[in-house]
Amino acid sequence: MRKASVLVALATLVVFWPQRADPLPGLPRTFLWAWERPENLDFIDPHTTGVAFLARTVFLRNGCVSVQPRRNPLRYTPGATLMAVVRVDSNRSALPEAEPVAAAIAEAAAIPGVRGLQVDFDATLSQRAFYRDVLHRVRSKLPKDMPLSMTALASWCEADHWIDGLPVTEAVPMLFRMGPGERAPSSFRPRLCQSSAGVSVDERLEVPRTASRVYVFNPRAWTRADFQSAMYEVRR
Repeated sequence: MRKASVLVALATLVVFWPQRADPLPGLPRTFLWAWERPENLDFIDPHTTGVAFLARTVFLRNGCVSVQPRRNPLRYTPGATLMAVVRVDSNRSALPEAEPVAAAIAEAAAIPGVRGLQVDFDATLSQRAFYRDVLHRVRSKLPKDMPLSMTALASWCEADHWIDGLPVTEAVPMLFRMGPGERAPSSFRPRLCQSSAGVSVDERLEVPRTASRVYVFNPRAWTRADFQSAMYEVRR
């Protein structure tokens, strides 16, 4: 009887345990990253799959800021959810003021049809304070109901808590193309890292159990076959 009571209690706990709310409610649980090349994504179902497209690259060079907008065409199914991705590229020279960088990033949110903004910047240790300042400024420039996402190195999502308190909706752990000494985290401790994950079709597609949303990268132009294969792997 005691064993049965324990099992009933555990089952009740599982059923009624509060579930973490989706930080991006109403947005698809799968996004395809569309990088700087011609992409035709007219085969996706807009109800289940969104498009996170590289909208522009912001270069930081010797204290100056320059912007390179997307140069290649992007096609997608009508009604697809769009997330503008801004890549920040620094050559580790002197950093500019945070305000013009934030302005250059936030401008991508004005692209017609965009429902979210994602920043992709592999900030070094010495650039973290600058990046934090930039993100706060970007957040203040966006509509209140527009989610602000960021990509995150795998190491940021395990034992490194510097991203705690950043004004972003989610931090997407990049679980591919990891650098020397990096590995997939055994646990995702910062709360911002727990709801999503970034994977690539040319590496092992392992999505953490905590991730309710996945971003999928393809080093080549997307095809229907690549998409179907990736979806089979990430959804099984």
